[in-house]
Amino acid sequence: MGGDKQGRYVKPDLSLLGTEHVKRYRESGGEVGHIWNGVTALLLTTIGRKSGALRIQPMIYGRDGSDFIVIASKGGSPNHPAWYLNLTSNPSAEIQVKNKIMKVSARVAKGLERERLWDLMTSLWPNYDQYQERTDREIPVVVLTPATF
Repeated sequence: MGGDKQGRYVKPDLSLLGTEHVKRYRESGGEVGHIWNGVTALLLTTIGRKSGALRIQPMIYGRDGSDFIVIASKGGSPNHPAWYLNLTSNPSAEIQVKNKIMKVSARVAKGLERERLWDLMTSLWPNYDQYQERTDREIPVVVLTPATF
């Protein structure tokens, strides 16, 4: 998986992060925050599996047809990120891409699809390969499919 990208960790600019990233993205309709460190970012809203509260997380994303692809890396932590656990509990979520808000359904890519999408995402953000090296868990690749009405 992505063998030619090994060792290409690039330290990101962390001046726009977390709640400040969410706030500026929302206020500007994505004019600020959609492009983050040279990649595209969306806002993912999940329902807390314990609290039931809405949780908003800025996420790097890629596209696969009409689907949005995100990676549950948590920087290579041994534990899955809370947003991912929320989606495993309730796969219904919402994303904001620039000024467009849409309902999505989440699923975890497996097998050959996961490999293909992992390669797609590491071509956008090579640091994912290093995050995978930091942990024993297989980092999930999450497919967010927009709802059709």
